Amino acid sequence: MEKKVEGTGKYCIRIILTGPESTGKTELASALADKYNTAYIPEYAREYIGSLNRPYEYDDLVHIAKHQKEQMKDFISRVHTIIFADTYLMITRVWFEWVYRKYPSWIDDELKKTRDALYLLCKPDIPWFPDGMRENGGKNREILFQTYENHLRYLGLHYRYVSGQGDMRMENACRQVEEFINEKGIRSKR
Repeated sequence: MEKKVEGTGKYCIRIILTGPESTGKTELASALADKYNTAYIPEYAREYIGSLNRPYEYDDLVHIAKHQKEQMKDFISRVHTIIFADTYLMITRVWFEWVYRKYPSWIDDELKKTRDALYLLCKPDIPWFPDGMRENGGKNREILFQTYENHLRYLGLHYRYVSGQGDMRMENACRQVEEFINEKGIRSKR
């Protein structure tokens, strides 16, 4: 059976990709959405930050977080099967803490509403490529990976690891999604 998404009246499976920069989240979200014949929520932060003609500030992250929350609600209202999210509030929460050492308290409340979702925590086992927006290569990727895992645990969110190179990464992600669907007794509408 599909799960009712808290506060929406809609039934939807949410799969949220998270983890450090340059771990394949965008590519996986798109490929998984294609495989399951559904929509994915694109990463808004890159689009927004890329459009700024100045360095980002704390209030820009607040804007991004609010937009992510609204994007999720919008997609849930239109899609009644599976949604794949290329990042979500967990990424923004970690980003707030990493850069500003604080974050809006409402983010944790929103994240707790995703306890029925599956977070795919992408391991930093593929090369990091700088692209003008990425800020945290090298050892920071491992530190951030641990930070994501710690936050997922602290908030009691369901997560699984995604690792591997090339096609193996997609196969591992698909296996995690299928196991989640089967464990929860959710009907996959592919």
